[in-house]
Amino acid sequence: MKVILIGVNRLNKRRFANLSLLAVTAVWGATFIVVKQATEDLPPYPFLAIRFAIAFLTLLPFVWGKRRHLSLKAVGKGLGLGCFLFGGYAAQTIGLQSTTASNAGFITGLSVVIVPLLVSITTRKFPSPTLLLGILSAVAGLALLSLGDDLSLNSGDFIVLICTFFFALHIFLVGRYAPTESAAILAAGQILAVSLLSTIFSLILPQPSSHFTPYAWFGILLTAIPATSLAFYIQTKMQQFTTPTQTALICSAEPVFSALFAFLLAGEILPLRGLAGAMLVLFGMLIAEFKGSKEIAKPSK
Repeated sequence: MKVILIGVNRLNKRRFANLSLLAVTAVWGATFIVVKQATEDLPPYPFLAIRFAIAFLTLLPFVWGKRRHLSLKAVGKGLGLGCFLFGGYAAQTIGLQSTTASNAGFITGLSVVIVPLLVSITTRKFPSPTLLLGILSAVAGLALLSLGDDLSLNSGDFIVLICTFFFALHIFLVGRYAPTESAAILAAGQILAVSLLSTIFSLILPQPSSHFTPYAWFGILLTAIPATSLAFYIQTKMQQFTTPTQTALICSAEPVFSALFAFLLAGEILPLRGLAGAMLVLFGMLIAEFKGSKEIAKPSK
């Protein structure tokens, strides 16, 4: 009976964690169109520098509350995560200038393939057949969503594709660090690193003129708090209770949310093929979640 209760408790934590990550994914999906429009007034690197600086400041009260967990090791892990996060956001933000918000969201979701590969390499275990089916379904959906009629990608899409590798490494490493380190410290460290690196690149690279328009400030504030400080704190906290592969599958729904908000905010309409792709992505995520839940509910002997 005790073993069964432990299994149920783990199942409830996993489900709550996955639902929380899905909510974060929805927020991230909504920001694609906002970032695309905001960076028409403010160049990508200054935009990221200010966005993540504000996010870091909002996390300081949480860090103060966890100050007894502060250590060079924890801070170093957070800063290291921030380097991968910066690579992802820099490539994504730049790519958004020459592709659609929907395409950027779809291609970013390809991390659903890279994360399980990293897990398999490090654990020497292949995903279960059902999980593989979920991954393949998500990949097929992403292909339908992102490839044009001539089965080619434009220059902006290739830039966004680079961000996929950085984000996959970020998800994978958060899964390794989250169980042993404070979520607030890890989140603050990575957010600080992104802000500092963005500031450095803003100073050393030629930048277009900056226009701090009302919409640019709206984009900064919207992405800084709900989509950065709060979102990365939740991700880091919740990855203690789920796996990197499960996280990647949940994040693969980001293109679906991206397409939804691109339609609501900018009138971008998905063709029938894109809708079919969105359904495949959701199907892959759901069957993986169902299989994962069954495995967790099964008590160990």
